[in-house]
Amino acid sequence: MTLGSPNIPSAVPLGKDVSYPKGYDASLLFPMPRLDARRTLGLAGVPSQVTAASDLPFKGFDLWNAYELSWLNAKGLPKVALLRLKVPCTSPNIIESKSFKLYLNSFNQTRFETVHHVFDLLRNDLARTLAAEIELELVGPDQFANETIAEFVGVDLDKLDVAIDCYEPDAALLKLTGEASKMAVASGATDIQAALNVSDAQATSAEPNVLGTSISEKVFSRLLKSNCPVTDQPDWACIQIEYTGPAIDHTSLLKYIVSYRMHNGFHEHCVEKIFVDILKQCSPTSLSVYARYTRRGGLDINPWRATFDVTPPALGRSARQ
Repeated sequence: MTLGSPNIPSAVPLGKDVSYPKGYDASLLFPMPRLDARRTLGLAGVPSQVTAASDLPFKGFDLWNAYELSWLNAKGLPKVALLRLKVPCTSPNIIESKSFKLYLNSFNQTRFETVHHVFDLLRNDLARTLAAEIELELVGPDQFANETIAEFVGVDLDKLDVAIDCYEPDAALLKLTGEASKMAVASGATDIQAALNVSDAQATSAEPNVLGTSISEKVFSRLLKSNCPVTDQPDWACIQIEYTGPAIDHTSLLKYIVSYRMHNGFHEHCVEKIFVDILKQCSPTSLSVYARYTRRGGLDINPWRATFDVTPPALGRSARQ
């Protein structure tokens, strides 16, 4: 396990053979404290019980989408719905994903009088496990047609032709555009724009390579991959980064994103590490980091972290989810 992965309790069900539940069982939910992972980010000032966003250098949420929720109505007829759960980043706990899957499966052969009973159980059980107020929505079949695909927008970093040889996170990879241009000049490059391999969006400003020039831009990549810290299975994601501040060199940012390829860490922690590294290395005045991970076991997780001035992003689903 690489440095930065939180301590994993031995009782966690992930990576173990387990029996699938025969009926509703709230005890299947397994909470995981956020604190251990956050301490690895150098957030020494984070209290053991985060009670407000001001206790953290960011605000945000974790959006869970569950695609395999089903139960029986009072007559034994199966019903289905999509579940959408929004967890504040101030919650003391996250939920271990396999335990969430097992918990939802416990509804499969359980009868409920109405969908309201299902909703109330879900809301109470999840809030208790997370030890936080949550936002919960059940999307019924009559609303499925409204569930549309919406890809990230902005500068597509994946179009860059970049040589990469680092596959463990390294914040030192992150460079400002001016820093990168100075490095290119020092190495003997004569065509600064070509040496930087910057996008048209960066190259069109009057002084695109002047260190300290403040810009606002939105970039994204579909090349984020990390690995489960328990099973070592791959986790795939698309990530969007929006910021205001000194121009970040696109090549260095793509190299940094790809550097997570062999990193072991939960989705939420990876996004928080990316946020903290960009904040420390590039000093933006405003920053938003939003990742959409592909589903596993009928669940996808979409962490968002941002400085306090940023408006929450529109919720959507990418084609790979």
